[in-house]
Amino acid sequence: MSNTYDAGNIQVLEGLEAVRMRPGMYIGTTSSRGLHHLLWEIVDNAIDEASNGYADRVIVTLHSDGSASVFDNGRGVPVDEHPTLHISGVEVIYTRLHAGGKFNSDNYNYSGGLHGVGASVVNALSRWMTVDSYRDWGHYRMRFTSEENPLTGKIDAGKPDGPLEKVGNTRKRGTLVRFLPDDRIFEDTEFHTSQVARRLQELSFLNQGLYISLVDERAKNPEEREQVFYHEGGIIDYVKYMNENKTPLTEDVIYLEGKRDTTICRAAIQYTTDYAENMFSYANNIPTGEGGSHETGFKAAFTKAFNDYARKVGVLKEKDNNLAGEDFREGLTCVLTVLVKDPQFEGQTKGRLGNSEVRPAVEAIIGDALADWLDNLKNQELAASIVGKAAKAHQAREAARKARDNARAANKLEAAPLVGKLAAARGHKPEDNELFIVEGDSAGGSAKQGRDSRFQAILPLRGKPLNAEKKRLDQVLANEEFRSLITALGTSIDDSFTLKSLKYYKVIILSDADQDGAHIRAILLTFFFRYMKELITAGHVYIGMPPLYRVAKGSTVIYAYDDKELEKTVKKVGKGYTLQRYKGLGEMNPSQLWETTMDPSQRKLMQVTIEDAAEADRMVTILMGDKVEPRRDYISLYADFNRQDHFEGRKEAE
Repeated sequence: MSNTYDAGNIQVLEGLEAVRMRPGMYIGTTSSRGLHHLLWEIVDNAIDEASNGYADRVIVTLHSDGSASVFDNGRGVPVDEHPTLHISGVEVIYTRLHAGGKFNSDNYNYSGGLHGVGASVVNALSRWMTVDSYRDWGHYRMRFTSEENPLTGKIDAGKPDGPLEKVGNTRKRGTLVRFLPDDRIFEDTEFHTSQVARRLQELSFLNQGLYISLVDERAKNPEEREQVFYHEGGIIDYVKYMNENKTPLTEDVIYLEGKRDTTICRAAIQYTTDYAENMFSYANNIPTGEGGSHETGFKAAFTKAFNDYARKVGVLKEKDNNLAGEDFREGLTCVLTVLVKDPQFEGQTKGRLGNSEVRPAVEAIIGDALADWLDNLKNQELAASIVGKAAKAHQAREAARKARDNARAANKLEAAPLVGKLAAARGHKPEDNELFIVEGDSAGGSAKQGRDSRFQAILPLRGKPLNAEKKRLDQVLANEEFRSLITALGTSIDDSFTLKSLKYYKVIILSDADQDGAHIRAILLTFFFRYMKELITAGHVYIGMPPLYRVAKGSTVIYAYDDKELEKTVKKVGKGYTLQRYKGLGEMNPSQLWETTMDPSQRKLMQVTIEDAAEADRMVTILMGDKVEPRRDYISLYADFNRQDHFEGRKEAE
């Protein structure tokens, strides 16, 4: 093999070829999440037309041939000739990376799709795409395909079938983009209706008065073919929707808005009797699950305004310290959305807003608007309730702090050896180590004997931990099982949580594939979601997938993880086999548990992700909250306790 490296080794990828070569650089993954990212890119373009005042209707259609289309009644894609490239505007936008009308503010005041790669990337990763532009009293169309070049044997990505053609005259206005995802790129090319509907509903909340329609031609029931999303109340409706299964302190929603320089900020806030804080933030309609400068500005203004009010009404005396921000945010549900002229998102996934100028702008807007709200006489009762709730939260937080301090002093929380519980890994590199949280002593014993102790640790749970959704932090810390888990992870908890101290980069929940196992998984995931959310968002939480069946014939042994796999396995081995169904992990001997569930070269793990923070919060509330009716309705509608995949969920969390 030659070790020479010169100019001749440099590969030049022309046009959209680079996108097909490394699709993950542009859409993150070629899994189902990446597939839906294609649709979001086109939808975002349509929403940009609406948020800038050019459109009031968006129609998304999932076609029976596997393609998807997005229509907006905005201005239509430019069809005139580009002054330097001498091709139509349509061809420029859909075949050139970093080409579009969003790099200056002349065409769009506010936009989420500022990378300039969205439309062309979708074209590059599709079998075909058609673009219809309705503008200037004309209907124009261009078609692109990605087919193999007979001369080179390579795929010519997103090549125009011909020049832009004028189909006819029309009074219609807008853009229609239809594309078929390339099955040579994606593992799965099926769009999930529920996932698309959730995102469109979210966008309808964020864009007050925008009419969004989802048409699914694949639906067997005609009544399920179209869903319409329209919210005249905007983010006020959004907050009410998020809290519909919670108990609000009052039906009133605090609405704050304003503009400072070029930054527009809107916030809707409602308090509930819950203990958790739920903030959902957006920048130019893009979810910012990792927060950013807008959240920082909001929290600073919110805390200052309510501390000032608490002193004004005498809840805080001159000698008292100010209450902490988390005290005022206990039980708060807030939707915060900003429109920023030139948003700087960290990473292609746009998870965090980085614009430094946004923080003081939001802080000023929220501070002024909240001061006006607190001065209004009709709001005094609710304001007093909020301050009272914050004072109680402060007392509980102090109790939790003392519980932590006492536990540390007694070497129970962070320095305890966990004798008789944790079987620690011998390795000292957290990035290599795994912690299995195992249900019961029986399965824990098998796991301890079957593991590779160089990098695998086992923590058996003795009984079910508390449902953290219904408990304050001090009550959670009083639970022995949670204390053991916190100690084993080394990260502490809640506002003291630090990912840098994590001792195991893979935290694997391993429980039986039955109702009790599902309940334990739900309890643990609720705990992580409420008190260690970063553990999930950073990708450290997994669900182990034990097999349901063992099929043996002669010296051949095959494990099946669900009924479908069992059916295939039985056909494969033929007659004369023996079948064992595992009722629980405790029925497996150590070597079987290693071979099926713990061996990294053979096991199946399901990574827990949060694709939609608002929907995740809603589901945790429904399944683990105080209200029985929503939980009963959900279980009766969706639960199938004979299917393992019901418990395990999907790798791409929906």
